[in-house]
Amino acid sequence: MEFHAKEQLPGLLDWMRQQMKACGGKTAVIGISGGKDSSVVAALAVAAYGKENVVGVLMPDGIQPDIDYSNGLVEFLGIRHYVFNIQGGTGGILDEMAHLGMKPSRQTTVNLPSRMRMVTLYAIAQSEDAGIVLNTSNLSEDWVGYCTVYGDATGAFSPLGMYTTEEVIALGADLGLPEKFL
Repeated sequence: MEFHAKEQLPGLLDWMRQQMKACGGKTAVIGISGGKDSSVVAALAVAAYGKENVVGVLMPDGIQPDIDYSNGLVEFLGIRHYVFNIQGGTGGILDEMAHLGMKPSRQTTVNLPSRMRMVTLYAIAQSEDAGIVLNTSNLSEDWVGYCTVYGDATGAFSPLGMYTTEEVIALGADLGLPEKFL
């Protein structure tokens, strides 16, 4: 079955508006990594709610060499955004583990930044005007388990949850996102 993004968008945007209303929300809060999923969710949110009701949150863990993509996206979309460095949070937890004599596993060090980002998104959403965190995971990533529970796989609802990676790219292209964000 062939995918037609142009035919999908009206129903998806209506569904997103219904979900936001059901959550009692007004402002979409989105973690912006600069990758295709967060880029497309942000563009969808702008289309569904208007750019004045979308907040992007860039969350480097220390220095992030590719943060220019994230900055470029929020500039392209014209959305309000925050740069919130999570290094103090992740470092604080790892330091406390070391203080207690615990050695963090590789899984801990890999997943902790994703979970710290979600804690940050919820803190910002609760400080915004009826802020609601949107999940940026897509079906392909969820299917193969390329997500972190209580991390990037968290949010009030998932606009891309039923779309494969290829379909996400098609949606983004139809929304007018430049190829570098896809």
